[in-house]
Amino acid sequence: MTSESLLPQGAPARRTVVAAVGATGLALGLGACGSDEPPSSGAGAADHGGSGGAAAGSGGVLARTADIPEGGGKVFAAQGVVVTQPAKGRFEAFSSTCTHQGCAVNRVADGVISCPCHRSEFSAADGSVKKGPATRPLPAKKISVAGDEIRLA
Repeated sequence: MTSESLLPQGAPARRTVVAAVGATGLALGLGACGSDEPPSSGAGAADHGGSGGAAAGSGGVLARTADIPEGGGKVFAAQGVVVTQPAKGRFEAFSSTCTHQGCAVNRVADGVISCPCHRSEFSAADGSVKKGPATRPLPAKKISVAGDEIRLA
């Protein structure tokens, strides 16, 4: 006689319960990679100020130059990119995925791109590591700036 045959009729099998508990644990663990902190100035991924963020795939308008503060930047989570303006009129773009353990960076301020998971910091000018635990820079992304439009290339 198996342990499954001792269960009341209609009760889920032990395997089903164990699988459900495991899936719940995995979902909770993955959710811990995010941040409870609200986006700071210049880091809101959802608010593109009417810049057409929904159609900002390759070649679409990602942002307007006025959306990117000088000395700061903005994280575009859906596109996996962070755009910075390290000096007036100079725009740079990098992957928004931290090179330490793959968390998404969530903030750009005072020339620094920050990851909330383990507090790695990267230069807004060139993506280099300013503070670990990350040891590799954020990879550069290609953008084009025409007039007041910033597009992913």
